[in-house]
Amino acid sequence: MPRPFVAVILAAGEGRRMGSTLPKPLHEVAGRPMIDYVLDAVDLDGRRATVVVVGHGGSAVADVARHHPTPGVVTVVQAEQLGTAHAVATALDAVTAALDGDDGDVLVALGDTPLLRAPTLAALLTEHGRRGADVTVLSMVVADPTGYGRVVRDDRGDLERIVEERDATPDERRLTEVNTGVLVARAHDLTLALARVGRANAQGEYYLTDVVGEIRRAGGDAAAWCLDDPDEGVGVNDPGQLEYVRTVMDRRASTAE
Repeated sequence: MPRPFVAVILAAGEGRRMGSTLPKPLHEVAGRPMIDYVLDAVDLDGRRATVVVVGHGGSAVADVARHHPTPGVVTVVQAEQLGTAHAVATALDAVTAALDGDDGDVLVALGDTPLLRAPTLAALLTEHGRRGADVTVLSMVVADPTGYGRVVRDDRGDLERIVEERDATPDERRLTEVNTGVLVARAHDLTLALARVGRANAQGEYYLTDVVGEIRRAGGDAAAWCLDDPDEGVGVNDPGQLEYVRTVMDRRASTAE
């Protein structure tokens, strides 16, 4: 039987490149806020709760999240934006309460990825459980990896670590398998790994991606599961990406008709 899981959606970013005062997760695609689509996608069998981490424009984002028809949505505030690992750590008390002592997983998704589909996340959870991994990262292969964290595999092809672009070597920057920002990890292992993550990096932030290396150093198993359709992993950070996502969503709608 699959383990229960709690979804954590990171939606605290300011989105300065959007050129708007509207919180980034509330920008609309096909008439709905982007975060609505992510809330839909994580509503899968086995979900105990969905924890939405809010920050900039937090009350507005929290209001939209709490009014989503999916049951079990709670919000927590990341008062200081110190990185993605810090954001997930902010959600841990709510995760622990939802799992209520059961052995379970944490599925982390981003509030600005409206093209992500529920069947994809269900397959990710299935692969994570089938392999018995401690952490499984959702990756994708792209023609231009600029701006993405690179997936570094070991000699056996297993996930070794993820390196952010600013911290990558020239060879690592040439890698085209990249991190989508989505991962699933055993709650116990994730909690321990988050406590060991530092911020000695180019941005001075606590990177969630660093939990991969921490889990491996503790003897755990890390895996990467690659998307068939890289459009699903596209995040929105600027108006151009928002327009691209809208185009893809329109194309999906016309294909479904």
